[in-house]
Amino acid sequence: MTAVVRTEGLRREFTVGRRCARRRIVAVSDVDLQIEPGEAVGFLGPNGAGKSTTIKMLTGILVPTAGRLRVCDLDPTRQRRELARRLGVVFGQRSQLWWDLPLRESFDLLGAIHRVPGAEHRARLERCVDVLELGPFLDVAVRQLSLGQRMRGEVTAALLHGPQLLVLDEPTVGLDLVSKERLRTFLQEVNVVDGMTILLTTHDLPDVERLCRRVVVIDHGRVVADDAIDALRARSGGAREVVVELAEPAAPLTGIAGVSEVRVEADGVRQRLAFAPSDTTAAALIAAVAERVELRDVTVVEPSIEDLVRTLYAQN
Repeated sequence: MTAVVRTEGLRREFTVGRRCARRRIVAVSDVDLQIEPGEAVGFLGPNGAGKSTTIKMLTGILVPTAGRLRVCDLDPTRQRRELARRLGVVFGQRSQLWWDLPLRESFDLLGAIHRVPGAEHRARLERCVDVLELGPFLDVAVRQLSLGQRMRGEVTAALLHGPQLLVLDEPTVGLDLVSKERLRTFLQEVNVVDGMTILLTTHDLPDVERLCRRVVVIDHGRVVADDAIDALRARSGGAREVVVELAEPAAPLTGIAGVSEVRVEADGVRQRLAFAPSDTTAAALIAAVAERVELRDVTVVEPSIEDLVRTLYAQN
């Protein structure tokens, strides 16, 4: 099956400055990326890393300076109109809805623009309205919607024509916790149940942990990591924790092989033991603790995606 996204040596340069002092800036350099159908990939990086520039080349907004690029088996520059029929795009700071029209009319217009058959349009719209709870404000002008309501409308607008690839650029920016959770649940369903390919770029890293199994990290225009989240965690050497709840307070559980740090909470009833997977295992550590004290509960805590990305930046 053909990859949904394939880039080889993708590069984009910009010329900045006045005529007498122009200079070339490389925003994206030699990016090789392949995304298979049905994948959900997190595309991460700090501000200025090249994320948005890469997304704009993938969607045909920018022309690459060099390299090869295929999206949905099309050339985004030469076949931009055809690509638009296969792409769904949500930019957190940009809108594809008509500001002064009711939300319902924006959806009808988008269905007509993409020439979606009536029955197909209604079925997709009804599903989005039901899952994202859009019903109460379908007849409200877009300019009168809250940010959370509008973002749910933006996601609906991106899905109405049944795209092959859904590109999400900061889709939960500014949303409250309830709206974020509702949107994450829906996007997870679209990926898992419908098999839609998702490329997500965000600074809200819990979005990535919830939706993506694979992460691509870009910094200074270059890909510095591309792997499954679990594999990157293991490779980065981030510390894991075993959190033990004891039957009664105890002195710090120091001196256990492989434990790099012990933190005591709740007057010694709860203790956090940090360890590196290369030094010991959670099972061995729990067994050693059980020989010394009586346990009531045990939790193994993996390093967060925030810690992972921070480690990758530092290594880079």
